[in-house]
Amino acid sequence: MLRLSDTLLDACLGDPCALAAGEAERLCGLDHDGASTQLAALKPWLVEQQRLLWARQQESLLIWLQGPDCAGKDGAIRRVFGGLDPQGLTVHGFRQPNAAERAEGFLARYRRRLPAPGEITLFNRTPYEGVACDLFDGFIAAPAIPERLAQLATFEEQLAGRGIRLLKVYLQISRTEQKARLRKRLLDPRKHWKVGAEDLEAHRRFEEREAHWAAILAASQRPQAPWQVIPANHKWLRDLLVASLVAREFERLDQRWPTPPLPFGLDELERA
Repeated sequence: MLRLSDTLLDACLGDPCALAAGEAERLCGLDHDGASTQLAALKPWLVEQQRLLWARQQESLLIWLQGPDCAGKDGAIRRVFGGLDPQGLTVHGFRQPNAAERAEGFLARYRRRLPAPGEITLFNRTPYEGVACDLFDGFIAAPAIPERLAQLATFEEQLAGRGIRLLKVYLQISRTEQKARLRKRLLDPRKHWKVGAEDLEAHRRFEEREAHWAAILAASQRPQAPWQVIPANHKWLRDLLVASLVAREFERLDQRWPTPPLPFGLDELERA
């Protein structure tokens, strides 16, 4: 088996109520060199599975990546999905909604970017920003959250009905690790574009924000669309866990190359 075992992956289901201190540091019994080697061995298989998905044009895969600032959403996308065929792979990043997006309903911008059959689509930040960050940013009040959670549950059911397989991943880092990564951004001029004034306030309120996210994850933890809470302090572990979760989704599809009737044969080609 190229990917990590079900035992390790199922441990990521965990208890999203906690987002407990120390969980972000978990090593899952792995080490840097072994995990890096395993990811390198798994990548060609993922490439093949993506080609099968594209060739079959039936199901699609939608991956939602969520996590605190500096959790490594961009890095996971580069390291896990880099090298896959750009045809059939799309990444969408969602920043704070603008006035027009707020006016049309919080799910509308996500609905516009759903994958077509055969595609893999990644959302860097998810519709759950509408029940967390919209609250932090003052766009909604707490009484609006239950209704939005109900809309999200309906949305996820609709995705399943359209043959869109949904993988929800929360990248968990510690407050100490977030501070270290913010420091690196401040020290590297090439990363200054990533730093916003709001990052400092979010870091100051790290525990409060994570407690709110824990409650949101718990309220939206359904058997048909569970959250996978990934320890992400160690980038090499984060990447292998995400890649293995994607691999397991592909295994469940049990894909085969399509075998349509050929429009012409070798003899006809030779005579052409």
